[in-house]
Amino acid sequence: MEMPPEDRDRIAAAIRAVEARTTGEIVCVLADQSSDTGALPILLAALAALAAPWLLVAFTTLAVLTILAWQLVVFVTLALLLCLPRVRVALIPRRARRAMAFRVATEQFFTRSVSRKHDRSGILIFVSLAEHYARVIADDGIDGRVPQSHWQAAVDALIAQAREGRVADGFVAAIETCGAALAEHFPRTDDRPNELPDRIYFI
Repeated sequence: MEMPPEDRDRIAAAIRAVEARTTGEIVCVLADQSSDTGALPILLAALAALAAPWLLVAFTTLAVLTILAWQLVVFVTLALLLCLPRVRVALIPRRARRAMAFRVATEQFFTRSVSRKHDRSGILIFVSLAEHYARVIADDGIDGRVPQSHWQAAVDALIAQAREGRVADGFVAAIETCGAALAEHFPRTDDRPNELPDRIYFI
């Protein structure tokens, strides 16, 4: 997803504002798609193309070359259609899509070093657009002190804005909600350096 520079700057500024009040860290990640359909679209197109000649032979009197031409048309058409991003995602059951998005979010939690905070006060805010999935993953140090309803409130605020096409506003709202918990339980008491970049990552 392309996000205007001013929206990226607003998200970065929101992270800096929160981290000025806490020793915790917030990392934001936005994914276009988390689901991996593999070769499923091509497999489905191939199966349909294999079935097409049998149907044409049974119900038409077309010549063999015509039937083979139609087989090729069916395969190419379906392959192109099923490989469209939205269609590829729709091929996967909703529960499986959410499981894949959660796996990617967890990978990002570790890849972006959110888990390496010495006081375990890192938070990842993750959104996957194709799956309509949002998640806040808080490390043990902060997660054990804050009720799950607080993280859900951050997700709800993010989703409410994203549904209106204001993804950056959603991140800012979630950052502020998560930041309130960090500032309460891990207030900044010294000039400890910032450990992680104040930015949003795109995957």
